[in-house]
Amino acid sequence: MSVELSPMILAIFLPLFGAIVAFLMPRMAALIGLGTLAMTTGAVIWLAHEVLVTGAVVLPLGGWGAPLGIDLRADGLSVAMLTLTSAVGFLVSIAALDSLKGADQVRQRQYFWPLWLLLLTGMNGVYLSTDIFNLYVMIEVIALAAVGLTVLSGSRAALQAGLEYMYASILGALWFRMGVGFVYLQLGRLDFAGLSGAAPTGALVAALALIFVGLALKTALFPLHFWLPAAHANATAPASALLSGLVVKAALYIVLRLAQYMPFPSENLLTLVGLMGAGAVIWGGVQALRAERLKLLVAWSTVAQIGLIFVAFARAGELGLTESWKAAALLILAHGIAKAAMFLAAGRIKDEIGHDVIRDLDRTPIRPTLAQFTFALAAISLIGLPPSLGFIGKWALMEGAMAAGYWHWVAVTMVGTLLSVAYFSRVFAGFLRFDRVRAPVGEHQGWALADAAPLTLALMAIGLGLLAAPLLSFLEIGYPFGVAP
Repeated sequence: MSVELSPMILAIFLPLFGAIVAFLMPRMAALIGLGTLAMTTGAVIWLAHEVLVTGAVVLPLGGWGAPLGIDLRADGLSVAMLTLTSAVGFLVSIAALDSLKGADQVRQRQYFWPLWLLLLTGMNGVYLSTDIFNLYVMIEVIALAAVGLTVLSGSRAALQAGLEYMYASILGALWFRMGVGFVYLQLGRLDFAGLSGAAPTGALVAALALIFVGLALKTALFPLHFWLPAAHANATAPASALLSGLVVKAALYIVLRLAQYMPFPSENLLTLVGLMGAGAVIWGGVQALRAERLKLLVAWSTVAQIGLIFVAFARAGELGLTESWKAAALLILAHGIAKAAMFLAAGRIKDEIGHDVIRDLDRTPIRPTLAQFTFALAAISLIGLPPSLGFIGKWALMEGAMAAGYWHWVAVTMVGTLLSVAYFSRVFAGFLRFDRVRAPVGEHQGWALADAAPLTLALMAIGLGLLAAPLLSFLEIGYPFGVAP
């Protein structure tokens, strides 16, 4: 397979070139962005077909493979993440055409598309990389674009949130890069094959700790979550959907990958990971219960749901990744789709009624019914109700934990579920309540094209639960944690 025709090359470089062209031609940025996304999605479909037919695909760039050169690798898990990014990104882009169409949003339109395409470049690079230095480079590309998207609205709150995000990103990258240096000093190579089977020496244990802290900052894992709620709540709705639905998934994917290659020195580290995840579930849920704004509630729920994914990581380490990594993968996919739908729906509600204050959701003469319905569908998956994909992920997590007697992880999962029911119920109460004294001429909003993208994502979050069996079979292609195809 020639490099020029490789779908892996196209998946990385098409959005990179698209970002450059969109920046140089701002008046055509939307058209360039959508065209680039369509071509990138085509490359992902091509790659998915190759993986489905032949198994894992490895491409040595320039004919030089690891450890001297760079390998790109695609298997079931990486292609699933690429597909998530393309599908969610394309629908968010459609929504952005409507939400950024105002006359006062020229600057936002000008920079949204190059930043989003640069973000897509970094994420696709993460999912296809096979060495930790390339992962470092790609997460820095992601951070650069993500901070830009955070401050896109130009408001004071967004600028302050973006500054905090930038500081957290720089610090996380510093820890990650120091870990990469420790690995190279110890092993003389940085590819996954070199990490696999390495003895847990002091240097590698230190490297693991540094890398994990860096990724914990990138994913906003409790108690390193300080930057996420403000960043996601104050960004524009399309940017929030990308940040919560996609950006944090790249760091979660790296944790899932590296957990196989980096040695676990003891059960203490797994316990720490699980405790941090449990803390995120509880603290994020409590703060979501206290949130006054709709988008802030959704942002805090992201903190809680990230914690649940780390609980799945801890359980996977205790039970063996070959048996239980699927629960974490399913939760990542479910959260990415549902959270993008929820942020877009929250943005639609705010645009229609003029605010997102939860206690005043019933005080408006306009009822954005379809956006409210979309929000409720996304919440079904995030809560983990059948038949959603979120339910399948939570069931896989609890089933394995119960079978192994790890009832503490079952308890954490149930507490997180109850908290999510509680804080989403606050929103549902506002949707269902209608105060005719304060809003005497209330009427239901009709169908709008801008509701199509979030509704499609919410339906995907529900419908993919019915397709969990073939999805799991696809994730297993190429044995995602193996090195050889």
